[in-house]
Amino acid sequence: MSAAPLMLMLLSVAATLAPGVLVAGATGGGAAHPAYADAASTFGPASGGAEVRLEEHGGGRIIDITHAYRPELPAPGRDGLGPVTQLTESMANGSINNVSELRMLVHSGTHVDAPGHMVQEHFEAGLDVDKLDLDVLNGPALLIDVPRDTNITAQAMESLNIPKGVRRVLFRTLNTDRKLMWTKEIDTSFVGFTEDGAQWLLDNTDIKLVGVDYLSFAAFDYLIPAHLVFLNRPDMIPIEGLKLDHVKAGIYMLHCLPLRLIGCDGSPIRCILMK
Repeated sequence: MSAAPLMLMLLSVAATLAPGVLVAGATGGGAAHPAYADAASTFGPASGGAEVRLEEHGGGRIIDITHAYRPELPAPGRDGLGPVTQLTESMANGSINNVSELRMLVHSGTHVDAPGHMVQEHFEAGLDVDKLDLDVLNGPALLIDVPRDTNITAQAMESLNIPKGVRRVLFRTLNTDRKLMWTKEIDTSFVGFTEDGAQWLLDNTDIKLVGVDYLSFAAFDYLIPAHLVFLNRPDMIPIEGLKLDHVKAGIYMLHCLPLRLIGCDGSPIRCILMK
């Protein structure tokens, strides 16, 4: 199988919305929220983003490292992610309240992979996102810069000198410098783990949570083997699509919470750092 089909298989169930998307809402139309393109639109947010969103809260004590769900987010097989919400009941159109519907692929934007994402035995065993360990998803984390001239290989991992005992590491790479999460099209030159880099991490560190700054923690040429190194281990949690451009390297308290999606192989996830 060539690399391009593998990329689509990894990052998307289909190029269009498929069964199993998240849905909540009713019927109707209309909009008046500033994130929508205009008052007559039912889909939002508007292309380009109408509102300025806070990245820091509490006087800078809380840092949001989650990408907002903009239509321009990269998505395989599409010209960007496109709108993920639809206003199905609108007070501007006479409804008694505003009610939105949400439809999206769970491996979009900032998200987490469950073990069953690429390991069928784990999927059949019920190892979905609702089984992910919240103790691993929340706690002290190291944000570290990867050398900009390499994928996350075994040699690169060794050079980072991550101390034993560190359980959560967020890897900032050339992807952040190149602003790849701000481009509509998938860029297959993104930086990620190679198979030997993933294996070195398992063999030589105590890391149980890996965070990266693009849609895949595995480099394009190692999509399947590097994913399998981690996902074959149900106690490893990979988080993808983090927004790390506005954060200094260092140690933080990390808090990441996926949705409780029974039977699902991944989930959107809200991640914050606390100083």
